[in-house]
Amino acid sequence: GKVILTIFFRNCGLQLGFLRDRNTSASVTDTFQKLSTVLTSEEFSTLFPVILTDRGSEFSNPLAVEIDFETGELLSKVFYCDPQNTNQKSRCERNHEFIRLIIPKGKPFDHLEQKDIALMMNHINSYRRKKLGDLSPFEVFQTFHGEEILVKLGAELIPPQEITLRPSLLR
Repeated sequence: GKVILTIFFRNCGLQLGFLRDRNTSASVTDTFQKLSTVLTSEEFSTLFPVILTDRGSEFSNPLAVEIDFETGELLSKVFYCDPQNTNQKSRCERNHEFIRLIIPKGKPFDHLEQKDIALMMNHINSYRRKKLGDLSPFEVFQTFHGEEILVKLGAELIPPQEITLRPSLLR
């Protein structure tokens, strides 16, 4: 069934989510290729100088993610976590707990569309965090990279009083 690819930015806690029909290498490649069409090469390289991932088969074609096949330019570098070393992506995994508040474990994603995932991630990324000085990941990302890139990524700030981190968000 459908799966979500999440991309976590360590410097600000922002996490993007992309709904895929299957958990395949081609679907991961397709996601990053779509990002490279929305962003300039410079923006892509700035946002994704390094991609740290697990050793799942969906990441078995790193060159398809690293290289701009039109220009041959190296845009990014894929690295893999050490086996059985979950602390290398612990902040990303902790952020997944927000997703589970909205989509409880065991619930299928088959009824969801990308717009649902974008809405969910906008609510999660707008939620202010104590460890970010009571700013949201959205606000911190905007400080580093500007609002234009957030717009290109489809991210929108949700006002604090409108944030919903419950299953009712996607009903």
